[in-house]
Amino acid sequence: MSVTIADIRKAAAAIKGQVVETPCLHSRTLSEITGAEVYLKFENHQFTASFKERGALNKLLSLTREQAAKGVIAVSAGNHAQGVAYHAHRLGIPAVMVMPRFTPNVKVEHTAKHGAEVILHGADFDEAKDHMRKLAEERGLTIVHPYDDERIIAGQGTIGLEMLEAHPGIDTLAIAIGGGGLISGIAIAAKARNPKIEVIGVETERYPSMLHALKGTKPQFGLSTIAEGIAVKEAGMITREIVRKNVAEILLVDEGDIEQAIVLLLEVEKTVVEGAGAASLAAMIRYPQRFKGRKVGIVLCGGNIDPLMLAEIIVRGMVRSGRMARIRIEVRDLPGALAKATACLAELGANVEEVHHQRAFTHLPVQNAEIDFVVKTRNHAHVLQLVEGLQAIGFKARVHNFEV
Repeated sequence: MSVTIADIRKAAAAIKGQVVETPCLHSRTLSEITGAEVYLKFENHQFTASFKERGALNKLLSLTREQAAKGVIAVSAGNHAQGVAYHAHRLGIPAVMVMPRFTPNVKVEHTAKHGAEVILHGADFDEAKDHMRKLAEERGLTIVHPYDDERIIAGQGTIGLEMLEAHPGIDTLAIAIGGGGLISGIAIAAKARNPKIEVIGVETERYPSMLHALKGTKPQFGLSTIAEGIAVKEAGMITREIVRKNVAEILLVDEGDIEQAIVLLLEVEKTVVEGAGAASLAAMIRYPQRFKGRKVGIVLCGGNIDPLMLAEIIVRGMVRSGRMARIRIEVRDLPGALAKATACLAELGANVEEVHHQRAFTHLPVQNAEIDFVVKTRNHAHVLQLVEGLQAIGFKARVHNFEV
């Protein structure tokens, strides 16, 4: 069975009223930043904050009575588990979710709240997947695959129908790829409506599984990624053939690109996304010439990010944009030196957040000291103004930010 536009339309009818028909809105500010016309599909507005509900529900509705009575099992880095657990609970279907041990707590807790049995197993998605298959056989459960299933793909394809119904002028789609279910469904739906539309995939540099699957080469994987929702080591067999036929190119983004996109969406659109949800915008930021002048639709596919991680990303984003800096000065260790430096910073409009006075762990002469100021600033130009101001009153000063 291959997925067709008829399957996607059937899925749309089946899940109608049971998932959110999320808004697809033009972003004037992001369009100005990227040089393209940007249209955002807010799948982070689903009840479980992810597009995964669509495919999960479509699959669950296809089960026989016997299958539904025995129950289902799924493996997931978090979002698929929540989607399956939520709709299985609604439909009265027992559900077991196998998740990697290091899945963000917010995703584990939300999955358990939906009534599923949660089993944490394995260091990554693939180890969890092997354990899921073993349990499915032992317990006689039906597997709800996160991406390599025709009904899952058809369910995800309903996003493409909604996007092009809302904005038929979209000529390019940039879609994140993990196992390939999302981009496969959307590509089929989009090509059926407009055969000339260009579909571009986005993967992280640390998990380029689909790119290498299509090339027939062996990828090297990183230890981790902020986009754990698309950290898949093996692309789907069904999805890779759909991607091969319908996707023009796969672009790779790094961790910094994704962090920048998360902060940008939070600041500009006032919306929270996880790493995978920001991947498409990250590609537009990293490869602006690839999208310049086009009408680009991107899917904010998930919003389940750990609050502590989000806080760290925001701070790192402030450093990148020059709104926070660490300035190191060398001083004679005499009374009044610190006061003189802070007075200079205050006069130049910097707000001092932290002060670290270092005497012991330094190679400077014993009569000298190093002082690190963490300061809130306006922009990169303001940071340089502070450094020059400190130098003008006799301090050896430099920016001493960590690498981000």
